[in-house]
Amino acid sequence: MRNLVLGLSAVGIAVVLGWLARGALWKRRLRRKQAFFGLPDNSESLLVVNRDAGGGELMVVRHDVSALLELAAVIKDCGAHTQVVAHDAAQQSFGERTEFCVGNPVAHRRLAAHMHSLLPGVRVNTEPEPVPDRGAFQIGAERYRMEAGLTEYVILARLTADQGQDARPVFLFCGQRAVTSQAATRYLARHHEKLARKHGGNSFVLLLKVVNSQAYGPDVVELVGEVTRAAQTPLPTPSPRASHRAK
Repeated sequence: MRNLVLGLSAVGIAVVLGWLARGALWKRRLRRKQAFFGLPDNSESLLVVNRDAGGGELMVVRHDVSALLELAAVIKDCGAHTQVVAHDAAQQSFGERTEFCVGNPVAHRRLAAHMHSLLPGVRVNTEPEPVPDRGAFQIGAERYRMEAGLTEYVILARLTADQGQDARPVFLFCGQRAVTSQAATRYLARHHEKLARKHGGNSFVLLLKVVNSQAYGPDVVELVGEVTRAAQTPLPTPSPRASHRAK
């Protein structure tokens, strides 16, 4: 009987210790996740999106809604709160609250402002006409053209503007099409632990390629590479061409 009691006691102690260890591990993972996203308990964040063309109020396109759902799940896991605002209604200063900007700088004013200030090495071709370079990204000396439905690119960035560890980050999801922004939010949700281990609280800029979205949607994503240095290095200003016309 004594051996049975001792055995049961040992099993009970092992169970309790295992439960405590799992709880401690879960808490450490949660704290790392909160630190990476800048979302401590009960903190506030912003989801900043495009307005759907033709929408009277705040209407969001389908893929952007899916992207917001991916981010909302992350925010909820961190025990934080969020507010969805239109790109032309967000007027807070940088670093006050964690911010997630989803869209394309052609139509997303807030995203365009962040990219102009923080990613001077990135240019997006905004030609309205259907030229081969329409929507193409230039990052440093490299150019990335879009083949709609086959090969499309999206920039995923975590930026703090060198404001220190206490500053809340801004996450940018700048896609050539709405489906690519959804792909980037899904990539972040799946790989945030790996990114946190590699980058800690530092800024980073990744270029992702979405493959064959017409068949696979946002599910097949390849990491082209980290382009932080090129994206943050200002592009050279083209020298104006002097033209002289005889009178």
